[in-house]
Amino acid sequence: MQEFGKFYQKTRDQRLRLLRKFKITAQQEEVLRKQAVNPALGDTMIENYLTDYTLPEGLSFHYLIDGEKYLVPMVTEEPSVIAASSHGASLVEQAGGFSTKLTARLLLGQIVIENVQNMEQLCSQLEAIFPQLLETAQNAHPSLSKRGGGARWLRTRPLSADLLSLDLAVDVQEAMGANMMNTMLEAVAQEITQRLGTDVLLAVLSNYATECLVTASCRIPIDVLAKGELAGETVAKKIVQASRVAQLDPYRAATHNKGIMNGIDAVVLATGNDWRAIESGIHAFATRTGSYRGLSTWELTGGSLVGKLTIPAPVGFVGGSIGIVPLVAVNHELLQLKSARNLEKVIVSVGLAQNLAALYALVTEGIQRGHMRLQLKSLILTAGAAPDEVAPLMAQLLQSEKQDLAAVSRALQAYRKGRES
Repeated sequence: MQEFGKFYQKTRDQRLRLLRKFKITAQQEEVLRKQAVNPALGDTMIENYLTDYTLPEGLSFHYLIDGEKYLVPMVTEEPSVIAASSHGASLVEQAGGFSTKLTARLLLGQIVIENVQNMEQLCSQLEAIFPQLLETAQNAHPSLSKRGGGARWLRTRPLSADLLSLDLAVDVQEAMGANMMNTMLEAVAQEITQRLGTDVLLAVLSNYATECLVTASCRIPIDVLAKGELAGETVAKKIVQASRVAQLDPYRAATHNKGIMNGIDAVVLATGNDWRAIESGIHAFATRTGSYRGLSTWELTGGSLVGKLTIPAPVGFVGGSIGIVPLVAVNHELLQLKSARNLEKVIVSVGLAQNLAALYALVTEGIQRGHMRLQLKSLILTAGAAPDEVAPLMAQLLQSEKQDLAAVSRALQAYRKGRES
C-alpha cells in the first residue's frame, strides 16, 4: 500500500486519480466524483475525503407534543421506519398527543486517577478542594459562564481499590458540549496533579448522560387500538405482554430497543447531532438495573394503554456540524426548533411512537406484512428497475407468491418486453 502514502496530504482530485490507477474503474471514479454535493465542505469536515455518501430524508407526521404540532425530518436508509413513525404518532395524536418531562440538562465528564494508595484519604483531599477545582473548570471556558452555563458540581466515585473517577457536571447550554467539557476536564486534571501529585490516567467526557434525561408518555383509549376483528382491549393486552417480555429477556430487549433507535437515530442524524454518542448513552441506560432491558414500558390502566419512555438525550442546538451543514439548518426550520430541550422532547416522542408502531404490528398482523411491502420497492430497484417502473411492478408482484430477486428480475424483463411490443 506504499502507493497510498501520505494520502491525507493529497487533494481530492489526486486521491481519486490514485484510486482509479490502483483500485477502481473509470466508471467507479465517476460515481465518486458525481456523488460529492459539497467537496470543499466535506474536505474540511473529515480526513482523506473522497465524496458524499447520501441517505434518504423524509418527513414523519402526526406529532403532537405538549400541545404543539411538529413535522419531523428523518434520515434513514431503512424502509418502513418513517411510515411506522407516522403511524405510531397518529395513534397517539388521536388520544391527545405526547407529554414530556425533562430533568436538569447537564453533561458529565470524568477524570480517572490510577495508582491510588489510600482511597478514603484521596477522596477527602479532593472534596476539600472542590470549590477551587470548580473555579478552575469555569476559568477554562469563561464564555460558557457568561451564557449562563458552566461547571455545576463534582463527585468522587471509586471504581476499584486503586482507581478513582472524579466526575464533573457541566451545564453546556445549547451545545453538544464535548469540546467544552474536555477542555474543562484537562484543566482540572492538571490542577489536581499539581496540588496532590496524583496519577491521572485519562480525562474525557462520558456519553452516559444520566443528568440529562427526558421522558415521553402517552395514554391511548383502548378503542383506538382495534384492528380488524381484534378488539382494542385484546391489542392493548398483547402490547403490554410484549413490553413485559422486553423487560425479562435481553434477546427481545435488544430488538425492542433497536426499533426505538430506528426513529431516534434518524432524527438525531437529521438535526446534525452525534448519533453514535446518543446511541451509546441510551444503550448504557438500558442496563442501569444490572441487566439489559427494554427502554419503554406499556401498561393497561383504567381502560387506556399507557406508554412511557425515558432516555438520556444530550443533544445540541448549536455546535458540531449543526452550523456548517446547510441541510441541518433546513431541518431545524422544518421542526421549528427553539432550543436543545425542544429537540429532546421531539426525539423521545419519536422513540415512543416508533416503539408503539412496532409492537402494534407485532401483536396484530405481524411485522413482515407492512415491512415487506416497502422492502419490495428496494428489491425492484436492486433488480435494475427505473423509478417510473416501480409502481406497475409493485402492483404486479404484490399479487405474486414469490417476491425474491429472481422473481422480480423476471417480472421486470417481462414488463419491459410488454412495453416494447
